[in-house]
Amino acid sequence: MAINRRTTLGVLALSIGMAFGAAPAWAQNTTIKISHQFPGGTIDKGDFRDRLVRMFAAEVEKRTKGSVKFEIYPGSSLMKTNAQFSAMRKGALDMSLVPLSYAGGEVPETNIGLMPGLVTSYEQSAAWKNAAVGKELTRILADKGVVMVSWIWQAGGMASRGKPIVEPEDAKGMKIRGGSREMDLILKEAGAAVVTLPSNEIYAGMQTGAMDAALTSSTSLISFRLEEVSKALTTGRGKSYWFMLEPLMMSKAAFDRLSKEQQAVILQVGAEMEAFALKEAKEDDEDVAKVFAKAGAKTVDLSEATVKKWQDIARRTAWKDFAAKNANTAKLLQLAEQVK
Repeated sequence: MAINRRTTLGVLALSIGMAFGAAPAWAQNTTIKISHQFPGGTIDKGDFRDRLVRMFAAEVEKRTKGSVKFEIYPGSSLMKTNAQFSAMRKGALDMSLVPLSYAGGEVPETNIGLMPGLVTSYEQSAAWKNAAVGKELTRILADKGVVMVSWIWQAGGMASRGKPIVEPEDAKGMKIRGGSREMDLILKEAGAAVVTLPSNEIYAGMQTGAMDAALTSSTSLISFRLEEVSKALTTGRGKSYWFMLEPLMMSKAAFDRLSKEQQAVILQVGAEMEAFALKEAKEDDEDVAKVFAKAGAKTVDLSEATVKKWQDIARRTAWKDFAAKNANTAKLLQLAEQVK
């Protein structure tokens, strides 16, 4: 058999590779764009979600020897908040840290990420990732073109321009932002009128009186300076019926363009970020009460009995509505209820 020059060079390259050990496939350089709606800061200061993105980017770049670089766009500076999930699905955006439930209009299954009363503690939320519900949600998102990179959960509270809204009856006649379709359903059941907008638009809504109160994460309550337009806060520390899944996600199209080694680093570093997120979220649950109290707002914590009242409303309204959407939503809810 004739051996040409190309074959000889190929054999030589293979021999060299075997002699020195196969090197990781860092050869393909790529720049990944990450978008989020939260205020920008630095790797050391600011909203922990922005810090997490910067820490993630720095560590991935380091471990991939610079073959994967990042451009970070905070404050919805790259695209509008509600456009991010759809853009990831289409491959028009590489990555985003965004509340999963914001995609509920497009992918009903994602509303499991802000289902009132379904998750009531960080211990319970942390168990989702490796439980059947987490694996099923990961599968569904992958089918929709999105890869889960970091599982981030946050408890939330309610800022109010007037009286604190604690019990369901306190919501009657109020204009309230819930944060998801399902959260809106329990507010409506309690007699409130719901307002729908992303968290980065709450300040303006409360300032103008377009809404009386808003549920959002402790971190957003701080970062968006809602103490400036509020007189009361119902905190999420200790107990809450508002727990949001706000993951760092990646477009499957962008993920699939990476080498296997680069993909492994993305997922490994993403998983490592989860401990930081948990610590920071818990700290913000405490800090937000201090921030509001310092501004002269009345702060109230929820009791177990009060959380149960909201949970009972959720079971007969939001949970029932979600389960009836399709086979996936019914299965997700069933699996989620198994995680205690």
